[in-house]
Amino acid sequence: MAFGLFWLAWILMTTVRLGIGGLSLAVFTEATPPPQAAGGGLANAIAGSGLMVLLATALGAPIGVLTGVYLAEYGRGSRLARTTQFINDILLSAPSIVIGLFVYTLIVVRFRSFSGWAGVVALALIVVPVVVRTTENMLRLVPDTLREAAYALGTPKWKVILAITLKSARAGVVTGVLLALARIAGETAPLLFTSLNNQFFAASLSEPTASLPVTIFKFAMSPYDNWRQLAWAGVFIVTLGVLALNIAARLAFGRRQ
Repeated sequence: MAFGLFWLAWILMTTVRLGIGGLSLAVFTEATPPPQAAGGGLANAIAGSGLMVLLATALGAPIGVLTGVYLAEYGRGSRLARTTQFINDILLSAPSIVIGLFVYTLIVVRFRSFSGWAGVVALALIVVPVVVRTTENMLRLVPDTLREAAYALGTPKWKVILAITLKSARAGVVTGVLLALARIAGETAPLLFTSLNNQFFAASLSEPTASLPVTIFKFAMSPYDNWRQLAWAGVFIVTLGVLALNIAARLAFGRRQ
């Protein structure tokens, strides 16, 4: 525990030390600047990241929850359920860059354009297996005696799932969704192959869209001081957001338990 906390504390202190100095109102109100230009911010990257992450979660979370419900409630021991669990485990452990390359071949090459929608699909494919695993595990923790009592009263299976099992496991399911959201918030590799980047605000998700992780990657490797300062400010924002989501998820689950 001490070993893990040491590195976590070091990362957080470095992020705060280098990142908080670059924070200003312009970071949240102005678009990314050209090289060596004074001023500028990360507003377009923050907006692009927020939109893609929210849409990916809205797309992937319902699929993950429904699949988890099937595995825990309907498909126990069936061949389809075992195959689904196997595929989900592969997706859960697949490198994100592989998912990005797959979506690049599937969407970007076919439509001959990088786009925010391609980024949404790539991030949603990362969300799904996380939510599936969490939902299935949480539903399996609900005692079967609760289901049996509801069946004894003549309650149909769909209503047992909605009113008993999902209600009992809702804190764990929500925790899984929040953890999936926190995971995709900092993903860079899939977006390099899908949404690419944009120095300005994208008019729609049908064109290349800026994102905070890709902008950090680009700016941190540049020789320009203003870009590197903005990169550290972006790192601070992402770290703070992911840390807040993880803490909120843990607190929500702990309170429910």
